[in-house]
Amino acid sequence: MIKTAKGTAAIEREGQKTPAKAGAALMASDRVVTGADGSVGITLRDETLLAVGPNSNVWLEKYAFDPTSHEGTLNATVKKGTLGVISGKLSKQSPGAVQFRTPTSILGVRGTEFVIDVKDGD
Repeated sequence: MIKTAKGTAAIEREGQKTPAKAGAALMASDRVVTGADGSVGITLRDETLLAVGPNSNVWLEKYAFDPTSHEGTLNATVKKGTLGVISGKLSKQSPGAVQFRTPTSILGVRGTEFVIDVKDGD
């Protein structure tokens, strides 16, 4: 779910672009796109926190979470820009179930805080 949205920020779903707004649900395969003045704060069901910075393009490829077993999958790609992450229950319960990709690398997560920064041309 989108918790905060500032400036120019949109969700792309099935070829349609809609403004990112607090309270809006995100679905697997959605893209979060921000402009120079944009940012989006997201809380996933497993309490993973995502902070999409300005001039960013982040694709939530897969997301599934079972609140009983705390198992599931999170795969996301940072095409450009900045993504801050504070991992939630999923990465703690299911090591290896969380992956973030960039155009040049793949990051597996086992419970931590980190920032991914992809410059234009990286």
